[in-house]
Amino acid sequence: MRTGPLVTQVDRYIFRQLAGALIAVTGGLTLLIWLIQSLRFVELVVNRGLSAFVFLRLTGLLIPSLVSVIVPITTFVVVQFVYQRLAGDRELTVMRAAGLSPFALARPALALSVLAMLAGFLLNLVIVPASLSGFREFQWEIRNRVVAFLLQEGVFTPISDDLTVYVRSRDRDGVLRGIMVDDARQPNAHATILAERGRLVEGPSGPRVLLINGSRQEIDRQTGRLDMLTFSENTIDLSQATRSASVRARDMIEMSLSELFNPSPANVGDTAKWRAEGNKRLAGPFAALSYALVALLSVLTGAFRRHGGVLRPLAAIGAVVGLLAIGLAVGNIAVRSNALIPLIWVHAILPGVVCGWLLFGPGLLAPRRPSGGVSPGGVSDAGSVPT
Repeated sequence: MRTGPLVTQVDRYIFRQLAGALIAVTGGLTLLIWLIQSLRFVELVVNRGLSAFVFLRLTGLLIPSLVSVIVPITTFVVVQFVYQRLAGDRELTVMRAAGLSPFALARPALALSVLAMLAGFLLNLVIVPASLSGFREFQWEIRNRVVAFLLQEGVFTPISDDLTVYVRSRDRDGVLRGIMVDDARQPNAHATILAERGRLVEGPSGPRVLLINGSRQEIDRQTGRLDMLTFSENTIDLSQATRSASVRARDMIEMSLSELFNPSPANVGDTAKWRAEGNKRLAGPFAALSYALVALLSVLTGAFRRHGGVLRPLAAIGAVVGLLAIGLAVGNIAVRSNALIPLIWVHAILPGVVCGWLLFGPGLLAPRRPSGGVSPGGVSDAGSVPT
């Protein structure tokens, strides 16, 4: 019997189903989580007039980090579902009867999980730090530089801790009406400015508000007298409100791998936390391979059941859920004590090693020879299913 072409066709057949399902499930779950996460930023569009393009650009930078987290989980789900369906449709029975070993049956899933693992390395080490850095930078720009353009009607908008702007209404052509500005940027000259109307303009150093027909009221601290100055035009530089925050501090999640393992002197106090984060980035992608092996162990071992079974799939799901919970605990423990960092690697790799040994141990790699007996998978070597 020629098994070479059959094995190649089987590999391609299973791999196509696995790859298509992985793309669909990962894309759908990513979209769902992205929609949930983006609800935090809807206020910028609804209440502050931020454009939909800026909203999509801002929230879209979160997608790579979401994908890096869910790829190991979706890899397990897809392998479990596809192989369970193949078993339910008796396709695995036919493949076993044709002499395919557990390793031959698992080869497409292993190839897919290796690709998912490599994608995880690319995401964790390159794409995610860059995208999160862009997200934090863009978010900081919106909150500290563009906030002047997000004035709401009938709301006291704090531009900074010492500058608040109130606008009664805004015309369609951009004219602001009923403006009040509380300016405490100069401690010795706390002023309240009122104006009939105004307009936001772009100055050389940032946004400004041009006030027309108004007054500036200020209390003289020496005499206690109210000084009032009326004007026909006056300009207030709103960009000065954020100059104190001109330099944004970078978060740990934005750092590259080399920065995590070689922190700057200014961040030497966070060395333990950063090293734990670096090891989690390196070990995390191995979870995709380990979870896939957990799924393969549940569907390629045990006796065949004509109507399927739920015990092994439920056990596999429970094992992965337990591994996820243990992973969170191990990550927190390693942050507090770097001596326990090896637990991160044990958690990521050991489940896959154990499941691989149970599934592909000695004597399981070779094709089964027809002998008229019943194979370990519950299928007779002649290809019949025992009843």
